[in-house]
Amino acid sequence: MPETNCLYRHPDAKRFARHVGWSILISGLGFTVPISATAEQPPFTGGLLEFDNDIPQVLTTTRLRQPKTRVPGSTTVIPGDKIRDLGIMNLYEVFRLVPGMTVNFVGSHQPVATYHGTVHYEQRRMQVLIDGRTAHRATLSDMDWETMPVPLELIERIEVARGPNSAAYGINAFLGTINIITRDPVDTVGAEARVTRGSRNHIRTFASVGGAGQVVDWRLSYEKRKFGGFDYQEDGGERVSFNDGHNINSFGYDSRFKLNRSTNIEVKAGVTDGVKQQDKGKSGELDPIEHPNVDVRDYFIQSQFNHSSSEHHFFHVLASVSNFKRRNRYDIELGESAIACLRGSNGPSLYFRTQDPNDGSRLEPCQVPVLGETPLRANVNEDYEDTRLELEIQDTLLFNDDLKLVSGAGFRKNILRSETYFNGREHSYQSRYFGNLEYTPWPWMTLNLGGNWEHSHTTDEDYFSPRVATNFVINSHHAIRFVYSQAVRTPDTFEQSPNTGYTLRHVTPDIYSDLEGRRLTIVDAAQEPHALTLGRDLEEERIRSHEISYFGQFPLPSALLSIEVRGFKDEMRDMVSGVIQLAQWTLGNNVDVYQKGFEVEATLDYPNTALRATYAYLDQDSRYIGPPILDATGAVDTQQQDYQEGLLSRMSTRHSGSFSIIQNFPFDLKASSAFYWADEFLRTENQFERIDVRLAKQFFRTDYTAEIAITMQHYLNREPELSSDNNIDDHNQFFVEAGVRF
Repeated sequence: MPETNCLYRHPDAKRFARHVGWSILISGLGFTVPISATAEQPPFTGGLLEFDNDIPQVLTTTRLRQPKTRVPGSTTVIPGDKIRDLGIMNLYEVFRLVPGMTVNFVGSHQPVATYHGTVHYEQRRMQVLIDGRTAHRATLSDMDWETMPVPLELIERIEVARGPNSAAYGINAFLGTINIITRDPVDTVGAEARVTRGSRNHIRTFASVGGAGQVVDWRLSYEKRKFGGFDYQEDGGERVSFNDGHNINSFGYDSRFKLNRSTNIEVKAGVTDGVKQQDKGKSGELDPIEHPNVDVRDYFIQSQFNHSSSEHHFFHVLASVSNFKRRNRYDIELGESAIACLRGSNGPSLYFRTQDPNDGSRLEPCQVPVLGETPLRANVNEDYEDTRLELEIQDTLLFNDDLKLVSGAGFRKNILRSETYFNGREHSYQSRYFGNLEYTPWPWMTLNLGGNWEHSHTTDEDYFSPRVATNFVINSHHAIRFVYSQAVRTPDTFEQSPNTGYTLRHVTPDIYSDLEGRRLTIVDAAQEPHALTLGRDLEEERIRSHEISYFGQFPLPSALLSIEVRGFKDEMRDMVSGVIQLAQWTLGNNVDVYQKGFEVEATLDYPNTALRATYAYLDQDSRYIGPPILDATGAVDTQQQDYQEGLLSRMSTRHSGSFSIIQNFPFDLKASSAFYWADEFLRTENQFERIDVRLAKQFFRTDYTAEIAITMQHYLNREPELSSDNNIDDHNQFFVEAGVRF
């Protein structure tokens, strides 16, 4: 297995190999590999149809259940048991196991998970599904991983389709699709409780209870997640405490009503509430004087009608309502010079240059109070609430083993409410038709032809995203894929129709009462009014992708080796780049991105040992294609153009990978270790390097099972890899778990 991680030459290759060696030594100390039996793939029983073979199956890529030898693209499958056995503490950390994906933090401990970069704060180019329900927030078209109502104990598997997948899921699946599949209620009958405590005030409590019967299977669950975030940030060379933790509670209900042998209805619902802490130095516009913490109030209701008219024909109707509500209110202070700006009909904005811009002077915020002045104090908010209504109909028809068709239609309506972001209410709509035909004319060849037609309200245009793939199958355990796909991403409402403004409320003292209710807009606060792109219509982003990949299984005398290799070349056109801030709004279709590379994923399973390794190489190049950006003198600002070009590569890493091992020992002991690595964040030499080690003891009794475990996370890199404010005191983090199931 170590050879999998040495397919490239890099100055740090020796250090990488050394860390992997330590990871293997720590986790596998003293283990021996049994040679008594061949490992078997875990069964996949999450649907109406199963294949009776040992080739791993995936559902996400085309919406058809397909073995990896027939699927039109590379898809990573992470079983829930592996997530729990590796001691992963947070959902977003799972994606470090996916080749090509990186995870880091921005702002006040805001997790970002991305495939091949092109994002920073806004995670808009991957579709994320939870049991078929869209998970991203419609208002900002972003992901909030910390509040997602998915306990790790309830994950059956996570599938990640790597590469454009708009042919199956539409506009948001620009770079791929993450599908989180939760456990069936019938698999969690009884009661379960688990408690985790650890470093940086990490507290996680989980409990569930459920039952199964002839008419209904059901489950109730509760999870509490509390975390202190990073330990400190640096301000002028001094350590300052960082207000960036969270305290989230989620309640869930999951059930299946069995009407007859061929028809059932799934009903799911959940409520999430809590607080996300944000530091005033990193979050909040207009320089808040208190931490702009966010109150979270989310809920969802989902129902899916499943009917099978025969073993060859079945369909479902999915309807869901998701509501995301954030309450974020804080106080600000404005100096007398800012008051003069606001009261003047043609005065300067809240930001201005203190000297001639030709001499290199920097922008100074005029709203900062000066000692001896009487500042204005007011309350502003960043509240928003969005409601998503989704309806989807999907029909699957299996003509025979060699010809299969999935088709359907979907509709989505987003209702966006925010005084700050939209000055009221906005609506957006999407409608789509999708389909995929799988045809196997000969045992050694499978063809997939799929596409998605979609209408987007934000551009009022129609789009078609096709995918064509040919799989050459070699002796049923090996396949070579040739895939061509196109995808689009349309700008969301927040990007396309910005109407951001902060309304001053509860203004004090009375001498400023005339400013009560005054709305401070982007124009009022613009640092460089000439650079604003307000009113400029954004076009769709486009990608053309070519993939050549290989999947193979090698049954060994006492083990099973699986290898998947993906080579890709992508051309991304008219990418939206720029800054989204009150004082600086510079969005535009300004950048083209060209990237190529390869990814490797390998597993080696013995009866009592599971090894897994991934590696990804990315060669990414971008260029500015937008209109010339001018400075205050009218000259072309090449530095700003380079900055906008570089915004899309802040989360891109040239090399990344992982290695893990899970080992069963006698006396119901289990040990695991994982090594995660990513380099060149922000085009710097700083790397993310961490080794996790977990030791667990299980207890099996006739009336209950229990487990206790301890996990250590060791950060090898002492420097923050993306932001200088993301610091921890102790690079050895410890966590203790205890769980019981009746």
